Amino acid sequence: MLWVVENHSMPRTAAFFDLDKTVIAKSSTLTFSKSFYQGGLINRRAVLRTAYAQFVFLAGGADHEQIERMRAYLSALCRGWNVQQVKEIVAETLHDIIDPIIYDEAASLIEEHHTAGRDVVIVSTSGSEVVEPIGELLGADRVVATRMVVGDDGCYTGEVEYYAYGPTKAEAIRELAESEGYDLSRCYAYSDSATDVPMLESVGNPHAVNPDRALRREAIARGWPILDFHRPVRLKQRLPAFSVPPRPALVAAAAIGAAAATAGLVWYTSRRRTPSL
Repeated sequence: MLWVVENHSMPRTAAFFDLDKTVIAKSSTLTFSKSFYQGGLINRRAVLRTAYAQFVFLAGGADHEQIERMRAYLSALCRGWNVQQVKEIVAETLHDIIDPIIYDEAASLIEEHHTAGRDVVIVSTSGSEVVEPIGELLGADRVVATRMVVGDDGCYTGEVEYYAYGPTKAEAIRELAESEGYDLSRCYAYSDSATDVPMLESVGNPHAVNPDRALRREAIARGWPILDFHRPVRLKQRLPAFSVPPRPALVAAAAIGAAAATAGLVWYTSRRRTPSL
């Protein structure tokens, strides 16, 4: 086995995982679209467009410009959504929706890093209403995610407080390293997207997982390992690590996640204007 148990007299280390197409086989937020429709948060048209967006996402994802349009759209779209309602919908449907699409290979890596004494941190552009429960399900020690302003009425105001994307992911990792005592030169990171190059290059052991074309080129040029994850599996079918209650996820940053379930509306319209790569 590749992994060596950490010597705790040395600085602590961690493994940082992007979520979508790295740990799970689909978009964490788009996958909840049916549940949000049933809860009255989105309409049928948005559900259909979200299905299209999931196809686009799996085929190659969105580029930086499209993601920025998505962020602006979502921040306006979710204005007025009740945060507690979103959390309840996610909690009720989490196991049925997310459990079947977790990559077996990613689950094994999480087990191995924990066995080696490393913390596991999920770092995702989605938000805490979606990412934090998934982190708990996976046994992650910490979660970094986008957060949105919540008003005194318990609803989203439409303003983004923190956007966990691109260089800001790397900044969050460095802040965690300082507060938790991680030695980043001995830490690991995993992602599928070229937008996460800053995150990957901030650690000593970066890995490209199911990489998009731009990240594949970057990984080859830099000599980073390229991993192929393709076997989704239910955690309860795995032995023995995920048969016990997971570690609680401690939140380092939080929340736009539920709104991203309607990302299909942006991806759909932007793809009509922007040719696929």
